[in-house]
Amino acid sequence: MARQKLGQHFLADAGWREEIARAIGVAPHGMEPLAGAATGNYCWIEIGAGHGEMTEHLLRGGVPVHAVELDARLAEQLQRLARKHPSLTVVPGDALETDLGAIAAGRRIRLFGNLPYYITSPILHHFFRFADLIDEIHVVIQWEVALRVTAKPGTKAYGYLSVATQFYARPELVLKIPRVAFHPPPEVGSALVTLRLPGENARLGLENGDAFLEFVKTCFAQKRKTLANNLRRLAEPARVRALLEQLKLRGDARAEQLSVAKLAEVYGAIAVSRE
Repeated sequence: MARQKLGQHFLADAGWREEIARAIGVAPHGMEPLAGAATGNYCWIEIGAGHGEMTEHLLRGGVPVHAVELDARLAEQLQRLARKHPSLTVVPGDALETDLGAIAAGRRIRLFGNLPYYITSPILHHFFRFADLIDEIHVVIQWEVALRVTAKPGTKAYGYLSVATQFYARPELVLKIPRVAFHPPPEVGSALVTLRLPGENARLGLENGDAFLEFVKTCFAQKRKTLANNLRRLAEPARVRALLEQLKLRGDARAEQLSVAKLAEVYGAIAVSRE
């Protein structure tokens, strides 16, 4: 039985499980492993393993699999699966408090998760804390959130989560998954999104990524307002408009119109102007 308070919607449809397995490169007769994926010394960490719906697919690769599960009843069921598969380790606990680096113990990380919709953003931010250790993240998330994560500048869905994700990773919307693939079915559609690391941060070389993302959060504080207005507490609006024009941007530009790289330019210009 699913516990609604934990946001549990299990991937009950075997056909869709196999489709996802092919998409993430763990099906025996399916798609080739993702281009650019690290090889050799790596492990899978599965977040919210449930009854093991996808765990057995991950085990096909013959590398260590660490199944993180908060629900104690499900963790106990997974322990029975682990007794059959020596490469499976069950990690009872909350994904938001899990030390991914300690679990991987020196191996590179590939992540898979069927994420509770109500905490998707906090979980992604937790993953990004370990970005230097991760090669790939594959997550099943709410369709609307998938659109936000993969959105381009100038589109309705583009916002802070888009920038934060694309700062750390290169996202791709891989599959649209119908409600009927789950039990119980969620109220909305879902998607499989793949994040390949690193993202724009590797090219931008910012010394303090956290400070940059705090700046971005301020830029999007009131999405329909201009950058000059949203950044009022950092610099006078006239000064912000002048800096934007120096960067060959419109003085009335909004955050939703700017790429991660352009936002980084604005961040650098304002930081220098405050010194």
